[in-house]
Amino acid sequence: MQNRNPFCWVKKQMARSIYVSVSIMIYVLSQVSISNAYPIFAQKGYENPRETTGRIVCANCHLANKPVEIEVPQAVLPDTVFEAIVRIPYDMQLKQVLSNGKKGGLNVGAVLILPEGFELAPTDRISPELKEKIGNLSFQSYHPNKKNIIVIGPVPGQKYREIVFPILSPDPSTKKDIHFLKYPIYVGGNRGRGQIYPDGSKSNNTVYNATSAVDASEGRQSVDIIPPGPETSCFRG
Repeated sequence: MQNRNPFCWVKKQMARSIYVSVSIMIYVLSQVSISNAYPIFAQKGYENPRETTGRIVCANCHLANKPVEIEVPQAVLPDTVFEAIVRIPYDMQLKQVLSNGKKGGLNVGAVLILPEGFELAPTDRISPELKEKIGNLSFQSYHPNKKNIIVIGPVPGQKYREIVFPILSPDPSTKKDIHFLKYPIYVGGNRGRGQIYPDGSKSNNTVYNATSAVDASEGRQSVDIIPPGPETSCFRG
């Protein structure tokens, strides 16, 4: 599910102001209701979180699709701090299967891919009001050389279904490679733990089926190892 709106720089005569008409391209990635969000998995395995197909790599471990929302200003000035708000809605009554097999509240995580030149605002540029909105969240760049890609998580979903990213717009007077073009924003968010680990193995937050059908009357048995967490049931044909 993707939405497009124009994201462009508009240069006004006799002024050094740059206005950004924000566009949003949302690639929805998330997962089923019982779900821990670990962006570090993607950071270790992929140089860029957005694949050439447009899919965001978190979808390799989080197999289902659910919506995320983003809110950004219609216009921003150069060298200015502004808010990008990512919302990750879900049913607050849901519980996730933890790695130890117990159930707990869902965690959430998000990745925000901005145009080149935009980056996480430095602490000394963030106003007290914005700091209060951010709370105790700790953001990081996806890679040291990709400051325009910001990740967060896992954080408690009960408290942070709405995540406020403090963003600093570029200053074309100091960054000569900034151009007045149209740009997209990509955002992905997930709820809880994925069904597959980066090595391809299943987590305990997925469906396990018997590897073979066995007729007990034949005196044979089949053994499958199921990690703590999944609920088991038997069906007899």
